[in-house]
Amino acid sequence: METDPVSYVIADRIAWVRFNRPEKRNCMSPALNRRMLEVLDQIEFREDVGVLVLSGEGSAWSAGMDLKEYFRETEAQGLGAIRRSQAEAYGWWRRLRWYQKPTIAMVNGWCFGGGYGPLFACDLAFAADEAKFGLSEINWGILPGGGASKVAVELLSLRDAMYHALTGEAIDGRKAAEWKLVNESVPLAQLEARVREVAEVLLQKNPVALKATKDAIRRVKEMTYDNAEDYLVRAQEAANSYGRHGRDEGLRQFIDDKTYKPGLAAYDRTREGA
Repeated sequence: METDPVSYVIADRIAWVRFNRPEKRNCMSPALNRRMLEVLDQIEFREDVGVLVLSGEGSAWSAGMDLKEYFRETEAQGLGAIRRSQAEAYGWWRRLRWYQKPTIAMVNGWCFGGGYGPLFACDLAFAADEAKFGLSEINWGILPGGGASKVAVELLSLRDAMYHALTGEAIDGRKAAEWKLVNESVPLAQLEARVREVAEVLLQKNPVALKATKDAIRRVKEMTYDNAEDYLVRAQEAANSYGRHGRDEGLRQFIDDKTYKPGLAAYDRTREGA
């Protein structure tokens, strides 16, 4: 029986989703991309999930697109098959960018080429010092496509993005953190504990506010200041109309109960609706 190319477990309100092709360094095949869309659908609105962590089985996070299955075999089937495979891959990366729950990339090993798509799609990213990152496309004769070039210029300085893409040289997790491909880099043995620590911080926050904040940060980056100002006013009003009980409880605990300070901690969500 064929192994599921995507595995996941849910524990303590964290969904640990893993690329599951360790023998292929978790490179993304059409079958994996289709399965990832299904998994994201299954998890997105579960009440027992507050944070999604994306990682990889074995020694890799994802070595990018499967050169044999995604490129050679798909291209042999013609343009229709190519467009279908692209839509499946880009589709789940897009879903992940705008996902209902906060998402964290836990980069445990190799992250190359097409792997930059889901890396960028996750809200936060933490890497092992031992991880390897690279835009290797130049080494086999193509440009970094599938959004990889866009990710590079979004997250890196122009000079670092150019060097990264033109040389095809790999960098480790420490350099990836220095370049801001990821938030932090820690030794592999400490990676899961650090990601769990951050996930638990997110689980304390109001989920409506988390979703609104995720969307706001991504949207306003491409707006003028005036457009962003207008968008954020409307986004706050929309969030208030949907999740006002959380906002009101936070204000009540601060102003009336004086039980917390917003600059230092989150309000107690267990008292919502009490």
